[in-house]
Amino acid sequence: MTNASTIAWDDTVLPFQLDRSDIRGRIARLDGVLDQVLAQHDYPPAVEALVAEMSLLTALIGQTIKVRWKLSLQVRGDGPARLIATDYYGPTEDGEPARIRAYASFDKDTIDPTGHPFSQVGKGYFAILIDQGEGTTPYQGITPIAGGSLSACAEAYFAQSEQLPTSFQLTFGKASVPGGEESWRAGGIMLQAMPVASPLANPDGGTDDGLTAVEDLLNDDEGENWLRANTLMRTAEELELIGPTVQPTDLLIRLFHEESPRVFDPQPVTFGCSCSPEKVRQSLSIYSAKDLTHMTTDAGIVTADCQFCGSHYEFDPTSLGFEATTGPDAKS
Repeated sequence: MTNASTIAWDDTVLPFQLDRSDIRGRIARLDGVLDQVLAQHDYPPAVEALVAEMSLLTALIGQTIKVRWKLSLQVRGDGPARLIATDYYGPTEDGEPARIRAYASFDKDTIDPTGHPFSQVGKGYFAILIDQGEGTTPYQGITPIAGGSLSACAEAYFAQSEQLPTSFQLTFGKASVPGGEESWRAGGIMLQAMPVASPLANPDGGTDDGLTAVEDLLNDDEGENWLRANTLMRTAEELELIGPTVQPTDLLIRLFHEESPRVFDPQPVTFGCSCSPEKVRQSLSIYSAKDLTHMTTDAGIVTADCQFCGSHYEFDPTSLGFEATTGPDAKS
């Protein structure tokens, strides 16, 4: 039973709708994706936890937005954990998996490896960037870091920038089944309501930090539905969220059977990176031959490493920049 459930639901996002409450949602479980994301780097535990939480949020949000190309989440802070960045690439064909990649930048000298992860971020901002591909204008939305977790930042973003009441119930960490190896697992639920009223209709609304409060986005009936659904969601236990023995469909029935839950086609997700010699070469095309001399090693090559997947590239400096004199010649 455990193996069948693991195969069926790990690294999957399941969309659903609560017809009684007019609320949509997602349940996500990540297993192999997280292991592959974190295997690319040697992060301390606190940073691993931040990357795990951000990856789970990315899977939930990316599927909700129906990204045609790329969704990016970024948290930039003035603490030891300077940057947490993730990318979600929408599936190229129906039935194909979406792809996720992630990385973090941190100060090795000041990070508290076992401290509370979110406390390592400090003050800064949470950003969502959406690129729907060639011929479209990229979108970027930014809100200040708020709350005590990355999921709280995401909730504040949707309330402030999109006027969409949104909530998350997440859990993540290292786990193992009897006789198995320890690995990263994460699971979570996202709820989102579509408000009728504009927050601008309530000029006195908001929170102490000036951000829009969810309560200001809903009328009385919507607020009652929202409170009821969130109260039910908060009863989900950690083992129910990460599995593997409780299937998401069973969890939906357990939590929301009185809300008339309806499920849609699940979306598989996998680890994937979009880096290539051509893209690295393009990023170096803005430099002059003089600039490139400062990037050239004693062996006479220019090297570049992908921050997401660790791929290593080597180039002939004379083939780079806007003053290139030879054709492409790269090794990866």
